[in-house]
Amino acid sequence: MCGRSALVSCFLIIEGKWVLSPKHFKFPLPITLTMIHMGFSGVVAFFLVRVFKVVAPVKMTFQIYSTCVIPISAFFASSLWFGNTAYLHISVAFIQMLKALMPVATFLMAVTCGTDKLRCDVFLNMVLVSVGVAISSYGEINFNVIGTAYQVTGIFAEALRLVLTQVLLQKKGLTLNPVTSLYYIAPCSFLFLFVPWYVLEKPGMEISQIQFNFWIFFSNALCALALNFSIFLVIGRTGAVTIRVAGVLKDWILIALSTIIFPESTITGLNIIGYAIALCGVVMYNYLKVRDVRASNQLPTESIPERATKEWKLDKKSDLYSDSSNNGRNIASDAGITASDSFSVDEEAPLLQASRVPGLKST
Repeated sequence: MCGRSALVSCFLIIEGKWVLSPKHFKFPLPITLTMIHMGFSGVVAFFLVRVFKVVAPVKMTFQIYSTCVIPISAFFASSLWFGNTAYLHISVAFIQMLKALMPVATFLMAVTCGTDKLRCDVFLNMVLVSVGVAISSYGEINFNVIGTAYQVTGIFAEALRLVLTQVLLQKKGLTLNPVTSLYYIAPCSFLFLFVPWYVLEKPGMEISQIQFNFWIFFSNALCALALNFSIFLVIGRTGAVTIRVAGVLKDWILIALSTIIFPESTITGLNIIGYAIALCGVVMYNYLKVRDVRASNQLPTESIPERATKEWKLDKKSDLYSDSSNNGRNIASDAGITASDSFSVDEEAPLLQASRVPGLKST
């Protein structure tokens, strides 16, 4: 299952680069391509939820939608916009090397927002990752400041989205599976992308001849949708360590494939050395996260008499304060949804990264 998910992810990135590249398919409109993905995913999710009723919709209140879904969708759209635009300026291999900064960005955003604490061991890993990416960037032959800025901005936008997902959704007890995530977030992200598309890309589409192949765009959008579902199945059937190892292997596969498919993607010795250093930091970061999760899951056990006594006291307390508890229900109970006790991410499937495997970010 991990292998299939990695293959889908590789195919999606390679095809996306080929479509956007001015040297190949010649469709240099990243916002348009992203809107196609969001529109297709939103339509499919609508049919799965409302028509075929494969998944029951969450009871979404206006307050939750306006304070949670809209901000998360805005940063999600921004991360996709900037990330896809980077493919116009830099190679797939170098983009994958820059993505090693994802744990650094997520850690910084988490510390800033107060969802994580500044720890010496994690901080040293972040320094190691940053040094490795800096070395890799220095060794990049076709280094492009604009493309690098787009990619780094997209990484930090995605990191902020992940932290907001944890703060806004999980603390309010909202749990979304991949289908319901697409159902609520994809249409909102589509609307956010419409504004920059109308200003930046629509005028160019009117004066230039843009080729459009239905099957190419359909397959690309289908891969984006399949990636979300495949990651969900992988998370459900494997462990956190397996997912993180598969992510590292996927990055190496993408780097190797990009150099074969796109001759302009040249890898130097400094690229490899820098990326290897960065990966060492990423692996150590993932190890620390998995260790923390396992430690937090090892709850102290209680004997049956102790548990029965505690439950009896809770029942008595519930009877005495039933009126006050009914008047003080939180958003989760009002919405009829339960809180998630885990957190996982994957930068290629950002819609479902908030409620699976514990740990803030994996690359």
